[in-house]
Amino acid sequence: MGLIENILGLVFGGGRNALRETVEVFRENAEAGAVRGAEARNQATTQFAAEFALARQGRFDRFMDGLNRLPRPALALGTLGLFVSAMVDPLWFSERMQGIALVPEPLWWLLGVIVSFYFGARHQLKAQQFQREIAGSVVRLPQVLDNIGQIRALRADSPRAADTDGDARLAVAAIAPDANPALEVWKRGAA
Repeated sequence: MGLIENILGLVFGGGRNALRETVEVFRENAEAGAVRGAEARNQATTQFAAEFALARQGRFDRFMDGLNRLPRPALALGTLGLFVSAMVDPLWFSERMQGIALVPEPLWWLLGVIVSFYFGARHQLKAQQFQREIAGSVVRLPQVLDNIGQIRALRADSPRAADTDGDARLAVAAIAPDANPALEVWKRGAA
């Protein structure tokens, strides 16, 4: 018996589980990994919420935001206007296109850079606003899940939905028959 006890003590250690500890060198403990993952997500959510806190905008900020929204529609409507003008007055359109043909290539490159930076910066701003909204949604996720759980518990087919929790008056009221005028009329008609 002493030999078996010594061998088991060697494998499982004195109060420790050497076999489990050895396996955890090669394979992560799933429960500990889940706990670490949950902590990391919680910390990231907290960081996002703090980083993307919305600040109230003043009149100037709202005006500039509205002004920044003009170039895209202006470019789209201007291009459509060029198509319409080419059909309505081809000579006028041709004169304008001849003027554009005189623009040197470096100026076209400069225009391309300016438009790229404008739309790139706009895209980045919108992406950051989207990330703020996502961070706000993630912060509200536990409350939403809790609310969904409470709502599902109210379903008639959920276990113990009609449990009275030991309330005697509620239990008696639950089994007491209600007045049913239609049933009373039917009973009188059948009699």
